[in-house]
Amino acid sequence: MSYEFLVNDIRLMTYNLQLITYNMRILFYILQKEFIQIFRNKGMLPIIFVLPMVQMLILVFAATFEIKQVDMMIVDLDHSPASRQLTNQIMGNKLFRMNAFPTSATEAEQMIQASKSDLALVIPRDFDKKITLHQNPDVQILVDAINGNAAQLGSAYLSNIIRDFHKSILMQQKVAGAPEASVVEIESSFWYNPTLNYRHYMAPGILVVLITVIGMFLGSMNLVREKELGTIEQINVTPIKKWQFIAGKLMPFLLIGLFELIFGLTLAKIVFNIPFVGSFPLLFGISAVYLVLVLSAGLYFSTISDTQQQVTFVVYFLMMVFLLMSGLFTPVESMPTWAQNIDRFNPLFYFVRIMRGIVLKGAGISEIFNDFLALLAYAVGMFSLAIWRYRKTS
Repeated sequence: MSYEFLVNDIRLMTYNLQLITYNMRILFYILQKEFIQIFRNKGMLPIIFVLPMVQMLILVFAATFEIKQVDMMIVDLDHSPASRQLTNQIMGNKLFRMNAFPTSATEAEQMIQASKSDLALVIPRDFDKKITLHQNPDVQILVDAINGNAAQLGSAYLSNIIRDFHKSILMQQKVAGAPEASVVEIESSFWYNPTLNYRHYMAPGILVVLITVIGMFLGSMNLVREKELGTIEQINVTPIKKWQFIAGKLMPFLLIGLFELIFGLTLAKIVFNIPFVGSFPLLFGISAVYLVLVLSAGLYFSTISDTQQQVTFVVYFLMMVFLLMSGLFTPVESMPTWAQNIDRFNPLFYFVRIMRGIVLKGAGISEIFNDFLALLAYAVGMFSLAIWRYRKTS
């Protein structure tokens, strides 16, 4: 009896091994056909090899909220040693670029309204007198707040300069009755991005955009193109199963997406000197799961579209929404509560946090486990949905 059970187990194992070998052979043929088709498409090759380089070299430089030059005016109504000292201290700061010295606050307001300047400082007539009498002098800051980020940062920098100037005046006044200047020494330590280089913050996010575009756009357009050419009918009449077809369509772009990630990380290190302090295997493992998600989404959209134009519109609309809500350019915490709740269904939101966490912070699996679990669930769900939606008809 035990001998018969052993024979049956061997037969079952042999059958399973033959079944796995058969499925792998079918997948190999599908992959071979897909790679030949990809490299024959001359319009797809520039997207694969040129687009990543353009994205990294242009977007990382262009997509920045850093304020480097603020056009500023100073209205000096006092013309005193103290006002000239404050003016010189402001002009010595590289952030501000003096483009005018109006004679009145009204003239400064008109120039701001005409978009000729971003910021104006009005020094009153009794500025030096109040400093001499140990009083708190008042100054006025006029700000063009159309660009809210530039207005906030510019006025904050200017306020800090004025505050430092006032503190230095108080330190110089050692006469009786002068108010004591409270001196607080602050030593700042910036973790994960010590130089406060905005490119180090943006480059990992641009890498997310890079592999998302490669995955979703190319994966969706490849299947729809076969519909337009009619070659999909030749595959539909073969005994290939739906999951084999979807997996065969997905795997070439999965490998291409991982290659693009390696290329992007190398370019970011060479050109922008971005510190990579995390684990390469962890990053590539999670990136593979994310690529399965976006490729499955692209394949799903291609199953409900008949032309490349249709699927391009669908993918472009969703990409714009997901990118703007992912936290790539603006913090998610600054969004309304309802938008933050919607972001829980945004895979880019999770992957942007994972990418920055691994690259800049050196985060391990324990720190990003919840985000990874969400990506894994979405990847399995979207892959299953793409297989279910694909109609294998002749």
